[in-house]
Amino acid sequence: MRVVIVTESFPPDVNGVAHTALQTARHLVRRGHHPLVVAPAVPASAPGTDADAPCPVIRIPSLPLPGYPQVRVALPSRRVATAIAAHHADLVHLASPFVLGMRGMTAAARLGVPAVAVYQTDLAGYARTYMGAGESAAWRRLRAVHGAADRTLAPSTAAVRDLEAHGIRRIRLWGRGVDTARFRPELRDEALRRELAPNGELLVGYVGRLAPEKRVDLLSGVCGLPGVKVVVVGDGPSEPTLRAGLPGAVFLGRRTGDDLARIFASFDVFAHTGPYETFCQTVQEAMASGVPVVAPAVGGPLDLVDDGTTGVLVPPNDIAALRRAVAALAAEPGLRTRYGAAGRTAVGRRTWEAIGDELIGHYLEVLRERTAVAA
Repeated sequence: MRVVIVTESFPPDVNGVAHTALQTARHLVRRGHHPLVVAPAVPASAPGTDADAPCPVIRIPSLPLPGYPQVRVALPSRRVATAIAAHHADLVHLASPFVLGMRGMTAAARLGVPAVAVYQTDLAGYARTYMGAGESAAWRRLRAVHGAADRTLAPSTAAVRDLEAHGIRRIRLWGRGVDTARFRPELRDEALRRELAPNGELLVGYVGRLAPEKRVDLLSGVCGLPGVKVVVVGDGPSEPTLRAGLPGAVFLGRRTGDDLARIFASFDVFAHTGPYETFCQTVQEAMASGVPVVAPAVGGPLDLVDDGTTGVLVPPNDIAALRRAVAALAAEPGLRTRYGAAGRTAVGRRTWEAIGDELIGHYLEVLRERTAVAA
């Protein structure tokens, strides 16, 4: 198959959309298919280049999102339609479509090319967080692009329900893979632990963007627990505020690859705080690392965390409940061990190979459906 992946984000960006688009492109190449990526341009100073990408990448001129320069928004361009036509695409894959993805959907429809839209970002929740309004406009945009797609793939049962509640149809469930060879318990590093917690504190880690919608500020209650050290991995516009509001926390900045895997495995507890996760890849990476998870009982974590078996689910945005859950795990080393081992087992079969083959199955079904309609 010749597939054009139109994505709102791609490496060197570090986020769930970029990572999933990269893994999709890699898997298609491994299976003998021919992907092309269309993504927003990144600043010239950004680390990494497309030379390391598994397939050709076409960059569309973009501007930074006001107040959040780490997010780039593609400008209007005819290059999207030109790229789809020149690649002789059999199918267009729209990764978290909103701005660039809308143009990709319009071009695919005009060219008569089937499109699969992957829902991945709670844009309505972000609109509420950043603007205090705009949810209705965000859902109108989402309905327009997903309603035109041949199939929408949602990452969790909560996301499926949300999409259906807003009038979007032709939805199928498609999760995310995790690299269990990279993220594994054996990478636990005692030297790193001594560096982060010189007094032998229990390490409670957060990994992700430092932005208002992630509610990392909720960890302020955990910072007050005796014998606990909070470790924050990531960057974003909220970092200065969080440094002031999380006393005693260690901020490691953005980490990737094997370095990130070593940090994950060295945590005693992983705490995720964001209430707008359609999936939550970092929860899977913590589980693969054998680390018990505390996460909000909303969105993607509901599918990932088996409350009382692999971790603890708490009410979203509840600072006291988060603190109590971490305190309970801090007091029970045996419980942490059991939850961590169960988490590792739970994600054992969620490889990117299995998830990638499932995606190709969706592609083939959409192509067969188009052929049947044409006949």
